[in-house]
Amino acid sequence: MEKINIGIIGTGWCGGIRAETCADHPLVAELHIAEKREERLAEVQRATEAAVATTDYRRLLENDKLQAIIISSTPEDTHFPIAKAALEAGKHLFLEKPIGQTLAEADLLIELARAKNLKFTIGYSQRFNPKFAFIREKILDGTLGEPVSALVSRHITRSLGKKISGRTRLSPAAMEATHDLDFLLWCLEPRRAVRVYAQGVEKVMRKTVNAADCMWIIVTLDDGMCITVGAGWIMPPGYPNYSSTWIEMVGSEGAILIDDSHKDVILNTTAEGIRFPLSSMPGERVGHTYAGPMHNETLHFIDAVARDRPVLVTPEQARRVMEVYIAADISAETHQPVTLPLNSPHVANRAAE
Repeated sequence: MEKINIGIIGTGWCGGIRAETCADHPLVAELHIAEKREERLAEVQRATEAAVATTDYRRLLENDKLQAIIISSTPEDTHFPIAKAALEAGKHLFLEKPIGQTLAEADLLIELARAKNLKFTIGYSQRFNPKFAFIREKILDGTLGEPVSALVSRHITRSLGKKISGRTRLSPAAMEATHDLDFLLWCLEPRRAVRVYAQGVEKVMRKTVNAADCMWIIVTLDDGMCITVGAGWIMPPGYPNYSSTWIEMVGSEGAILIDDSHKDVILNTTAEGIRFPLSSMPGERVGHTYAGPMHNETLHFIDAVARDRPVLVTPEQARRVMEVYIAADISAETHQPVTLPLNSPHVANRAAE
């Protein structure tokens, strides 16, 4: 086992978390960062003591000493061209979701990684949430019996919703529900989605950023099980990055109810009123420790590369999730259920909306 050199492209909110995590890891010899905003680049370099800091991400891809790359760039339409270039350069790759904007893009990246025998994983951080992991464990060990139905309801504040939807043309299905679709499909493997029906609501966000307020998605699996995922981004800003989630997993022999609404920590001040800290989806640093799943997700990728271990989230799994949320967008537009798989070339090249 040898130490690795790792590069991070995009050091905003999520990329900054990953940069700090990599900088503290004993298996990382050198950290290199790329960020187009010079002020943010300097800030992250000071915090991490990165060996290289540049505004040109291509410098990282051209560096033969870097074994791995993390892509946390925004907007999301930058993911595919940078990811393609990274894989072509022979770098192990961690890519924030989505894997691409079309199924055709996802397929090309998967083929590249296979051809070059590279580790390639996608940022579905909720798999590293202990509460979510507990649900999967109880499915796999038979505690719940035969899974019958599942429900996930996720909502974030409108300040964060405007930030996400304002930078890219992606729906709540593609940017929020995607985490829960990934989690449920992962829990329920080898079952596959065969039919999707979705409805969106457009009352608030359309006026400013041309996006739906929320979307509710029903997915039928090939064994007849039904999963429902609701995701929205117009909650009032009780905390700027607040995320509230409720999960119900029901089986023939039991059920699990998970409250991940973060009501366990409440901060109330005269200046700002009630806030719910430690409640963002990625997580946040708290002094000497870290609250949230993105830290452990980053550690997992470092470990996979340095010790040659498999990644938890495969690109093939991410591609299946993408197919479901594209189907959800189509269903919401047409008000009709959509059958999977999406086989037509037209759909394969359709951008997620």
